[in-house]
Amino acid sequence: MRNSSSYLAASAILMSCVVNIAAAAPPSAATLERGRYLMNGVVACANCHMARGPKGEYLMDKGLSGGMPFDDRMFKAYAPNITQDGETGIGRLTDAQLAKAIREGIRPDGSVIGPPMPIEFYRHISDDDLAAIIAVLKVEPAVRSAVPKSRFNFALPPAYGPPVMSVKAPSRADKVKYGEYLVAIGHCMECHTQRDQKGMLLMSSLGSGGRVFPGPWGESVSRNLTTHESGLKGWSDAQISKAVRAGVNRDGAPYKPPMAFQHYQNIDDADMAAITAYLRTLPPRPFGK
Repeated sequence: MRNSSSYLAASAILMSCVVNIAAAAPPSAATLERGRYLMNGVVACANCHMARGPKGEYLMDKGLSGGMPFDDRMFKAYAPNITQDGETGIGRLTDAQLAKAIREGIRPDGSVIGPPMPIEFYRHISDDDLAAIIAVLKVEPAVRSAVPKSRFNFALPPAYGPPVMSVKAPSRADKVKYGEYLVAIGHCMECHTQRDQKGMLLMSSLGSGGRVFPGPWGESVSRNLTTHESGLKGWSDAQISKAVRAGVNRDGAPYKPPMAFQHYQNIDDADMAAITAYLRTLPPRPFGK
């Protein structure tokens, strides 16, 4: 007769191995495809995290190794290295740690991530979409590149809200709700909304634009996305789509960065229609107000 305690111990070890193997299983092709669509489309991770040259051009060989500066009256921030380098990137972080950093703005050491990382909006990323993005980050080639530490002229909040337990994306059948979801995870309002003296978003000015963004391109000013006459009132769906995906206004004049046109051009027609449907529900607000 076998020793029951030894048998139970052996069974526990076996089950542990099975769980570990399952946890280490590579992501599915569908998960990676979804993650790449999001990262190369509406979420546009590379728009901030791709290394750039002196004229703002992408340095493709350096991947998502960060370093892009963000000069604001309230902070001087640098996009971090999010490649798999273990020393200067995120190579040592677990999936759970990455999820908490992206969706809650909390690093593994407990410190809080500041702007312009749009944590207020990333809190809405669904569990499935977050897992897909992390799966792609995990296969990002490691690039060793140390990035300066960001500096803030105000105290960061202890947290951006309570811990996020679970999020499910709205049904695509509800075009407006799904469009609202895409606008949130695409952090459109991060640039198109004013900030207060503490650097926090003024939700009363949601979508009204007026933020100034200096860079190698000179200065650009975010547009009013509301239904106000200084915003999208009178614009057709096709004109809104062209502005977002091609980066030109109704007269064909090009917009300036940091709007991520090279990524937004990858947004598919169904998602673009949902985004437009949601923007048309924004209450009219005067430009920059």
